[in-house]
Amino acid sequence: MTIEEVVHGESKNVEFKVTLPKDSEKYTKTIVAFANTQGGKLIFGVDDETRKVVGIDEDELFRMMDSISNAVSDSCVPQIVPNIEPQTVDGKTIIVVTVTPGANRPYYLGSKGKDAGTFIRVAGTSRPAHSEKIKELEMEGARIYWDELTCVGYEVTEEAVEKLCSDIVKFRKEVGLPKQDVTITQLINWKLLKRENDSLMASNAFVLLTSDYFPFSKTQCAVFRGTERTVFLDKREYSGPIYEQIVQATDFVLRNIRLGATIDGLVRKESYELPLEAIREMIINAHCHRNLIDDSCVQVAIYDDRLEVSSPGGLYNGLTYEELMNGHSKIRNKTIANVFSKMGIVESWGTGVKRILSAAKSYGLSAPSFQVFDDMFRVNLFRNVFPMEEQECIGEASEKHRRSIGETSEKHRRNIGETSEKHWRSIGEASEYRVNIRETSGKRRNNLENNLNSTQTQILELLSRNAQLSAKKMAETIGISSRNVEANIKKLKKCGILIRHGSPKSGYWEIK
Repeated sequence: MTIEEVVHGESKNVEFKVTLPKDSEKYTKTIVAFANTQGGKLIFGVDDETRKVVGIDEDELFRMMDSISNAVSDSCVPQIVPNIEPQTVDGKTIIVVTVTPGANRPYYLGSKGKDAGTFIRVAGTSRPAHSEKIKELEMEGARIYWDELTCVGYEVTEEAVEKLCSDIVKFRKEVGLPKQDVTITQLINWKLLKRENDSLMASNAFVLLTSDYFPFSKTQCAVFRGTERTVFLDKREYSGPIYEQIVQATDFVLRNIRLGATIDGLVRKESYELPLEAIREMIINAHCHRNLIDDSCVQVAIYDDRLEVSSPGGLYNGLTYEELMNGHSKIRNKTIANVFSKMGIVESWGTGVKRILSAAKSYGLSAPSFQVFDDMFRVNLFRNVFPMEEQECIGEASEKHRRSIGETSEKHRRNIGETSEKHWRSIGEASEYRVNIRETSGKRRNNLENNLNSTQTQILELLSRNAQLSAKKMAETIGISSRNVEANIKKLKKCGILIRHGSPKSGYWEIK
């Protein structure tokens, strides 16, 4: 502990006590709260109001340390073993009690019982956990995932099984994954279904991926005037299979942000004001990592200055904010995460935050903010704010254009899952470059548009910004192999969409 840390004051992970209270519950509940959340430090010998280091009398030091150890051992269930040690700060001795996130949750005060004695940290205070939070802590401690549990009474239909198997195959094809037939056997192996005697039982994950059975499984989308939640300009609510919700929410965002255009020679280039990759990651992560015990919904809100995506549930199972920002990940919904990985919706765990940050940086946007609350996780992707006269003439940002994009998106959403184009849409890769393809006219161009996969549209998006990008650089940006990029470029060339000019080193690509 340093004087700088003391001056910084109390936080979610730090609490001060000027001396040892006579009532041990005043500090043991904090130790319980630390063990139930992200861990923390309880410091004796610092005034919590003035942050002044008052210190502990040397004659009392070891007696106090023994008292703390005994109180924790006698009061906390299951047993918590903190690290208790003296430290010197500003020439005075203090006692630092360090508690790590516990694995045997929930922890509680034995004298109060589990229902009343379970505490968690909220901001800088220790508060009783509500029943839903206690249930989640119990599942964490038992290593049980809610999405793996059987949904009692839910009927598994042949149509639902066939549609999910078909959708997974089509998603894999669109992102360039190896061909794999998906059957009911795979769904059982992936813990989506369970066979009991002669019948099939659905897991909660299967229900979430095939229906709108759970009322909380929704994505609420809205556009607000200004920067606060006051005046609605548009509002939609999407339900059904969660991968379809991801599509619909992504489309909603694209319909309600600016689409700009620049002229480079004879080539007209268009791009949305926010990076598609970041939009997609924010919405996917909100569904993958949400707390499914919470009755709240995923929310996507567009303001004048930002895109805000909120997910029910804070960080999972002791994951800290610092660990999150450094690329660590703890999977809250294991079965859904596994299926999304099989479908190619997610590629690797722990990269979502870095992808969002990288995409925003490449667009020249302010760094996104990540907010952690007790029962919610929120990501803000900030928009560039233009003067009103620039907003009126920027690119294709007119309301008329957004409505036309919305009508096209709505038509595809109604028919989602029936053709490769619709499944291309279903992973959120709603490429704005389809506008350019449509403008070339003709039946052949329409057919080409319908057969583009997500990798090909991302290639076109990247080349529209930098016509000299190498296959290696595009592969790094998209997150796939160089060989995959080269294979898709070859197909685009064969279709006449891409034309190469000049040498491999100094040449450039032209999008027809």
